[in-house]
Amino acid sequence: MATLEKINTSQIKDSFAWILKSLTDKEEFVIKKRIGFLWQKETLQSIWDSFSPQITRERVRQIEDSGIKKIGRVIKWTNLTTIQWTANSIITMHGWVLVKEKLINALIKEFWLDSSLNSGVLEIIIQSDFNIQKSKPKLWVNTYFHNPNINKKLIDQIHSRAVSILKKRKDIMDRTSLYEMIKIDLKKEWGDLKLTFIDSVLDLFEDIVKWEETFIWLSKWKILNPKTLKDKAIYIMKKEKLPMHFVDIANKITNQTGESVKVNTIHNELIRNNEFVLIGRWIYALKEWWFKPGTVIDVIIDIMKKNAEPMSTEDIIWKVQKIRKVKSTTIYMNLQNRKYIERVWRNYYTLKN
Repeated sequence: MATLEKINTSQIKDSFAWILKSLTDKEEFVIKKRIGFLWQKETLQSIWDSFSPQITRERVRQIEDSGIKKIGRVIKWTNLTTIQWTANSIITMHGWVLVKEKLINALIKEFWLDSSLNSGVLEIIIQSDFNIQKSKPKLWVNTYFHNPNINKKLIDQIHSRAVSILKKRKDIMDRTSLYEMIKIDLKKEWGDLKLTFIDSVLDLFEDIVKWEETFIWLSKWKILNPKTLKDKAIYIMKKEKLPMHFVDIANKITNQTGESVKVNTIHNELIRNNEFVLIGRWIYALKEWWFKPGTVIDVIIDIMKKNAEPMSTEDIIWKVQKIRKVKSTTIYMNLQNRKYIERVWRNYYTLKN
C-alpha cells in the first residue's frame, strides 16, 4: 500500500481511470456521468434520458451501486487504499459520522491534492469502502459518510434536542454549552456522548448554523445571516457580550464582513432603532440586556434619588458599576458636576436642591 507521502493527484487519476476499465460499459458510463469525470455532473434523471432505449431511474441507481461495489473489490489491489484508510481515520475522529464536504476537504488537505482532481473521484473511492456508508438523500439534511453501525435514531435525537434547546433560549448559544446540555439530556439512554460526535451530527442538518469556532443557532433566525446594518450591529454586540462605543461597533462589522462601514452611518442606525440603548458617552448596549438609557450622570442621579441620605463615593461607584461598565475615575469625575451633585462632607455626596 502506498504511503501518504507517495500518493499524489496524478497517481489517483491514473489508478481510478484504470479501475474504471474493469467495469461494464454501462457501469463506467453511469459513474462517469454521476461524478462529471469527463462530462458535466448529471442527475439520475438526466442519465436515464441518455439511454436508448430508456431505462428507469431505479435501474440507473442499480447500475451505479453495482459499479461502486466492483470498484471496492478492485481498489484493494491499488495505491488508492491509502485514501480509504485515511478517510476511515478522519471519520473515526469525528465519532464515525462526517459531512461529505468536510471529509473531501480533509483528504485534499491531507494529500496536498491540486484542483485538477475531480472531487467526485474521492467520493467514489470513499463510497466503495465496505466499512463506510453514504447517506441517502433526505430533505434539509447534508450528504454524509458514516459507519454502517451508526444509530440513526441517536442522530435524530441529538438534532431534535438541539433545536428544542435553541428554540427555548431564543438566542445564539455557545456551542460547548449546548453540547453539554445535550449530553446530559441523552446520557441515560445513550451513555456518555463525545462532544466531537455531537458537533459532527449537528453539521448534518441545514436548520442548524455554526459561526466561527464558538456560536450556534437556528438558520431561520435573521441574526444568523445578518443583512442589514442593524442586524450586523446586534450580532457583533451579542458576540462581544458587552456595551460598545459606536466606532468599535463599526470597526468590528468591517472586520467581520469585509465591508467598509462608515461610523456615522452605524451611529445613525444605533440612534434610530430602539433595540439599542445609549448608556454613556457614545456607548451603546442592547435593550434586551435591561440597560436603562442615559449617561453616567443620569445613572448617578437615579441612584441618589432612591437614597434618602448622602452616599459615600465607594457606595456610589459600586452601585453605578452594577449597571454600567465604566471606570471608577469616570464615575468620580461625574460626581464633580456641581449642576446636579453637591458634596456634603468628605467623600459623601447628595443631590443638589
